[in-house]
Amino acid sequence: MVWGLRAVSREVGHWRTLAAIIPDDALRQDAQAAITRKRANIDGAALFWTIPRARSLVLLRLLVAYEVLADYLDCTSERGAHVGIANGLQLHRALADALDPSVELKDYYRHHPWSQDGGYLRALLGTCREACSQLPSYPTVKPLALRAARLTQVLGINHEPDPKRRDTALRRWATDHFPDPGELAWWERTGGASAWLTILALLGLAAEEAVTSDQARDLYGAYMPWISLAGTMLDSYSDMAEDAAAGDHSYIVHYPNTAVASQRLAEIVQRSLLETQNLHDHERHLVIAACMIAMYLTKDSTRTPELRPTTHEIARVGGSLTRSLVPVLRTWRVLYNQRST
Repeated sequence: MVWGLRAVSREVGHWRTLAAIIPDDALRQDAQAAITRKRANIDGAALFWTIPRARSLVLLRLLVAYEVLADYLDCTSERGAHVGIANGLQLHRALADALDPSVELKDYYRHHPWSQDGGYLRALLGTCREACSQLPSYPTVKPLALRAARLTQVLGINHEPDPKRRDTALRRWATDHFPDPGELAWWERTGGASAWLTILALLGLAAEEAVTSDQARDLYGAYMPWISLAGTMLDSYSDMAEDAAAGDHSYIVHYPNTAVASQRLAEIVQRSLLETQNLHDHERHLVIAACMIAMYLTKDSTRTPELRPTTHEIARVGGSLTRSLVPVLRTWRVLYNQRST
């Protein structure tokens, strides 16, 4: 356990060092914020290291680099949102290219107001691509990983500052990519696609020997949309007050009222845990899902008088494992100064 924590800290330290020397002030701030303010995301990504039976430093390096990449793109896309949706979409193309060593790298800053990153983005992409090529079962999971990564490009729309333009674009995107909506509302379809948990899980699976296509498909079906959707909605739930104050997009407010949102969130959380039961080594995925739920429920913003009843209900439907993890992760947040992020 201690060895694993040290390995994560070493990988994080590497990217923190590179972020500190980015020439452009705006990009440097975005890269540093992605590491310091979103450390919970990085440790959460590293948890997928436990999916294969044998620990792999190659996998750990990949998980940390991919999470740092995704969080960096999210931060810098938000900063440059005023220049239009095309900018966000172009930036987030890097999430797919990081998983495909066979394609040429692009000018991801093509529409961005800033571009002098000193090679930081390409270093992240290079680390991810090299690590993917070393995972024994990556050829098996690659098509599904790329499918999930291409769906995450919807993140490029999320930061559009004009609510009408943003929601129109998200509705259109949901119809184009999920013509059969099933039981999901349009914002739930885009919410599930915008999380990259499915990718992290597939990368973890790829570190195992002799993975079958059926195992990869089962995992994809559990994470996309349900476990990924739970992550997005819990993130939106915990950031409700902050998003409202900043005028930022919030998935949770698309529900007609707070009562409906709370009930639906509990349903999504419960369904995400049920989906883990059908997976190979399902106990490992259950632990990951429970840790994710507990991590979001330990933010200070979820413990206000207004949200405390809903938070307790979500913890209840999360089961005994989630409830037992809540005090552990609350302590983690205090130790890493992540109580509000």
